[in-house]
This record gives sequence, structure tokens and C-alpha cells, in this order.
Amino acid sequence: MIASEGRVILIPTFLILIIGVVAYLFLDDSFAWLQYVNYSVLSFLLFSLYFFREPNRDIIDISSQMLSPADGKVVQIIDVEDSDIGPAKQISIFLSVFNIHSQYVPISSQVVSSEYFPGEYLMAFNHKASDKNERTNTTFKIGSGDTYKVRQIAGFIARRILNYMTPDQEVAKGDRLGFIRFGSRVDILVPEGRFDISVIKGDKVKANLTLIGKFV
Repeated sequence: MIASEGRVILIPTFLILIIGVVAYLFLDDSFAWLQYVNYSVLSFLLFSLYFFREPNRDIIDISSQMLSPADGKVVQIIDVEDSDIGPAKQISIFLSVFNIHSQYVPISSQVVSSEYFPGEYLMAFNHKASDKNERTNTTFKIGSGDTYKVRQIAGFIARRILNYMTPDQEVAKGDRLGFIRFGSRVDILVPEGRFDISVIKGDKVKANLTLIGKFV
């Protein structure tokens, strides 16, 4: 399955490839260089098809358990002070260009707010990216009244964060939260002392499959 967010890249690339192939077949030998252009466009198309893949996954539906909102690698777990949550733990997931780049709601919640911040484009594995880069912060509240936050962060290549959350929206675990095109990072902020974390730095996680932890 291909993510719908890829159409804006896949369709124009496919059309350019078709035009290039037709031109190469019908033009004279002075346009032989088109062959190499077509190979390059085909390579980019194949990579894009791989990048925008979106597999179907069965979701673990235990209300207190939070699943990973993204595919990637846990690169940091630190203590932070958040303006909405207060004392919190920040779990940072780095997404390489080879990971699935859709993000999902990690636990059934109500959307409190969704805020976009323009910023820089540091490498996503740089820990300063959480505060410096282009990002979207979405704050959620679960039934117990606890809040948590998912932060989508653009990387060095990424220039487009898509977020589908709106305030007061009721969302279910596994709903599409958004998408980040190309290399990026996702932070999860959970309240200190109210959440048991199940992952450690270096773990590879998969959206809708890997248990991040549970509220207590």
C-alpha cells in the first residue's frame, strides 16, 4: 500500500519518466543523453515508491498501553520540563529515509492542541532539533486526565510536516496523526511519575506494533 501523501511526488515523477521515454524513442541520436536522465528518474521513482509505502498492521488495543507513533530508532530518553505537561520524560525516535514516515495516534485520546512552529533544518539525530527545527506539537489528553505530547520534527532533508489533528477531536489508537516527508524525528513527551517506559535507547520501534509504555 502507498501512502496518499506520496502522490504529489509519485505522479509528476511518473509523468516525467513517460515523457522522457517517449522522447528518447522518437528523437534522433543527438538526444541519446536522455537515456541517462530516464535512468535517474526511474531510480528516484523506485526509491519514492519504497519511501511512501504504508503496510497494514494489526493494532494492540489495550487502553492503558501506548504504542509507538512512528517507525525508527530510539535515540534519546531524557527528563524535560514541558509547558503543558510539567516534569516529563521525552522519548525521541529518529526516522531515516528507509523508515515508514507515517505517524499514528499512540493511544486513544482527545486532542487538546496542535501547534506548528517554523524553524531550522538541523540533522534529525541532532538533539537540538527538538527545539530548533521546524516542528508540530500535538498535545493529547486520555480518559484518566493525563496529558502527553507528540512532536513531529523536520530533518535536514524534510521540508514538509503534515498533521491531521484538530483541537477537541476524539482520536483512536492507530488513527493517522500525520506524515513527514523524508528524514525526520518524532518525540513523545509523557508525564514524569505517571508513565512506565518500556523501551530503552537504541531500540528499534515500529508504529502500531512496539509498546512504548503505559500510564499508571
